[in-house]
Order: sequence, then C-alpha cells, then structure tokens
Amino acid sequence: MKKIQISPSILSADFSQLGLEITRLENAGADMIHVDVMDGHFVPNLTIGPPVIKALKNKTNIPFDVHLMISPVHKYIQAYADAGADIITIHPEATENLKASILKIKELNKKVGVSLNPETEINTIIDHLNEIDLVLIMSVNPGFGGQKFMPEVLKKIKNLKRIQEEKNINFDIEIDGGINFENYKDAIKAGANILVSGTTIFKSNNGDVKKNIELLKSE
Repeated sequence: MKKIQISPSILSADFSQLGLEITRLENAGADMIHVDVMDGHFVPNLTIGPPVIKALKNKTNIPFDVHLMISPVHKYIQAYADAGADIITIHPEATENLKASILKIKELNKKVGVSLNPETEINTIIDHLNEIDLVLIMSVNPGFGGQKFMPEVLKKIKNLKRIQEEKNINFDIEIDGGINFENYKDAIKAGANILVSGTTIFKSNNGDVKKNIELLKSE
C-alpha cells in the first residue's frame, strides 16, 4: 500500500499571508501544496493565476499540486507549467482533446493529473490510465471550499482501485472535498493515497496545522 500523503488546499489559507502559510505547511509535514485554480466559467468562482503561483514557488521545496478548474484548459497548460506547477490536473470536460492535453503536460516534464467530478464516470478516462500519474476524485462539486463530503464517491474510488490492480497500472488516487477526521479513513480504506484538505487542516484544533496533518496521516 502506498504511503498516505497530505496535500493541504491553500484555498482555506490566509490569503494575505500565503508565503508564510506555505512555509508553515511544509514545516508541519505537508507532502505537497494543493492549489485550486478557478476561472468563474468552468466553476462558479475565481481564485489565483500563474503570477501568484510563480511568486509562491520559491517559498517551499515541496511539489505544487495544481488543480486547473478552467476551460478551455489546453491553452493555459504552458503558463501553469512555467509558473512552477509540478503536478497539473485537468478535467476531461475542460478540453476538446484529453489525449492532446495529457501529452502537452508530459512534454513539459510535469506530472499529469485528471480529475473526475462526482457525476463523471471512470470510463471517461479508462483509455488514458496508462498515461496518467494521478486521478483526482472530487467528493464535492468543484467551485467552493468548505463543502460537505459526498460518501457516494467512495464506490468510485474502490472501482478505480480495482481497475488499477487488475491492469497493474501505477498512479496515485487523490480525493478532494470535505475531507475531515470523520471520513478520511473511509477514503483511505477505499483506495485513496493522497488526501486534499483545506478547512480541516487550517481551522481544526485551533489552527494547529501540524497536529491536523499528523491526524490525517494516522490510520
């Protein structure tokens, strides 16, 4: 079984202190930094773009896990790669040609992630699993932080894990949306090995991010 990794979402961080927040997360044992990029079009919210990622990249040595909730995504891949994204995760619905977008990310020597919304079936990406480094399962509808976890996606993770084992393919399974101390073990048991969490890491236990990261890694 793969080691459990924690990717804190800076969507829940103090935006006036982002550089300090990222340093704090690294010192607290975060394995990567999850950056939610929203365009107000593909999802109903706006967040940050390449200049902010570029400015933050030199604040840490751990990977930037950049989740692009933007459409059309293909023409922006280069900009986020140049800004410092280490993992670039896209949605199948946000590109006219998923294979071409996957190849573009690979050509830029970045890890490829593909995200599945709660209603998006695994079959959408099944022919591409050999080319993917990470599958991000959304356990909320993307667009806002602080939403309630949708337990029905655990079945999708189990199915994806089964397919992974049957086909003997190596990729990470990441889950994002409403992950907290009540449900994280269910996500791990289903097959997820990377947990994205924002509100729980930044707000629980009086904002003790080190304690919260350690708790989410405990099985």
